[in-house]
Parts: sequence; structure tokens; C-alpha cells
Amino acid sequence: MEALQPKSPYSSETTITELMIPSYANFGGKIHGGILLALMDKVAYACAAKHTGNYCVTVSVENVEFLQPVEVGELVSLKARVNYVGNTSLVVGIRVESENVKTGKVKHTNTSYFTMVSKNDKNETCVVPELLLEDSDGVRRFFEAIIRKYNRQQFKHEMDKAKNADLKKEISQLKNERCVIQLKDDIK
Repeated sequence: MEALQPKSPYSSETTITELMIPSYANFGGKIHGGILLALMDKVAYACAAKHTGNYCVTVSVENVEFLQPVEVGELVSLKARVNYVGNTSLVVGIRVESENVKTGKVKHTNTSYFTMVSKNDKNETCVVPELLLEDSDGVRRFFEAIIRKYNRQQFKHEMDKAKNADLKKEISQLKNERCVIQLKDDIK
């Protein structure tokens, strides 16, 4: 098997720009979040496939927080870049901006991170090229991805503990929360 050469994140940078049309609007007249998520998935795939040279699938999406609404008639640009690579996976950072073409005003609407896995022609996971970090921004993005990965693992551990918690002990912590507890079964 031929050794994979490291690739710069700049070699797979991808930008998709699309006009937001009326059929993309939700009941509030703003662009539906699902439309934006589909576009983010598309640009994440394009970026990951350029880096790996393979088909890639989305395995997780992190940090989808819509900071500002997107209006009908605006141009939305989704800028994707590989921030981190593991053995068979990679993290694609996506910055979404919308532009009012009449005023020229650009607003940052969200930043998200898509974890993608590389697949070969037999649909098996395959090794991805290392990331060639050529500047401090690339090193910072790679390091931040490691921190997010660690935090996800910690969060999963804490959630697993919560699922197995002694509810009799934990229920007292809910007294200042906005809930009314009227159990119809015994707490185990």
C-alpha cells in the first residue's frame, strides 16, 4: 500500500455560496435551520473528500448554535477547512456567513464542527492523510479539536454516571428547578 502524504488544510478548503430563496423560509420568515444544516453537511463532505480522496460520512455534528437569523435574499457562504485528523476520521470546521447583497453587510451566523469518517470502495473505514500544519492558526485549530474531543469524552462519562445515578439521592437537587415530580412508580 502506498504511503499517504500529509496534506495542508489549505489544499482542501472549500466554500459553497448559495442564495437563500423563499422556499427555504420557515414559518417565521427566516431561513430554516434544517436548510443550513444540509448545506453545512454538503460543504463538510466536499472538504473531507478533497482531503482524503475518498467518500466520507458524517458521524457527528458539534456546536450548532444559530447566532443570527438568515434572511430570504441573502447569500450564505459556508467555509470549510480540515482542523484535525485522527486515524480514519477528520474534523471539518465550518464558518457560516450571510451577506445582504443590497447593503453589503456580512454577519457570522454560526460555526460548527463536523466529524467525518473516510470510507474506501468496499465501504470500510480507511486511513486519512496526516494534516500538514504550516502556520500557528493551523496548530491552534488542531489543538482546539483535541480539547473538544477530550471534553466530549468527559461529557459522555458524566452522562453515563447520571444514567446510573441513585435517583433517591439526586431528586433533592431538583427542588429549585422548574419541574413537578409526581412519580407513579417506585424509584430504584
